[in-house]
Amino acid sequence: MRAGLPIAPAGMVVGLLGGSFDPAHAGHVHITREALKRLGLDRVWWLVSPGNPLKARGPAPLERRIRHARVMVRDPRVVVTGIEAVLGTRYTARTIAALQARYPGARFVWLMGADNLAQFHRWEQWRDILARVPVAVLARPGEGIAARTSPAATIYRHAFVPASAANGIGYRKPPTWTFLNMPMHAASSTSIRADGGWR
Repeated sequence: MRAGLPIAPAGMVVGLLGGSFDPAHAGHVHITREALKRLGLDRVWWLVSPGNPLKARGPAPLERRIRHARVMVRDPRVVVTGIEAVLGTRYTARTIAALQARYPGARFVWLMGADNLAQFHRWEQWRDILARVPVAVLARPGEGIAARTSPAATIYRHAFVPASAANGIGYRKPPTWTFLNMPMHAASSTSIRADGGWR
């Protein structure tokens, strides 16, 4: 890392998994491994956000969440970062634009859970995200139908790539997106907090 930013040489394909990670859990690790395996990614960067603009309550302190996330994931291909705090960006579209400016030779793929696709149309500049990078949607328990029938999925159905053709999606020209069904992992940050496992 240099100045708080990871290294990504020209030609590297990097999956970006953003979220509050409040806390990180085995479900995050599970979808990360599936993305690495099925999308042909060289790395996955966890973007631990300073705060989620769509959530009313703030998360635990950033440094605590980053430390815990680094304990959870030990794969050398996964880098836990606080990139948005370093860049001073709050919204995903601006984070991606800033990363593309700093890493002009790298290729980025936005990774998100199916629960996020269901509300993707509420994100700031969500169309700009799809115009900039390929997007891979990762199945989450109970979210498949809502995600597949969401406004974003409907509007961009012409850009859909089946999972069987998703390996190498980082080399496809956006807009392009895929939906990866996978064995479900029931862990959730909300449940962990509710059970008192993250005080």
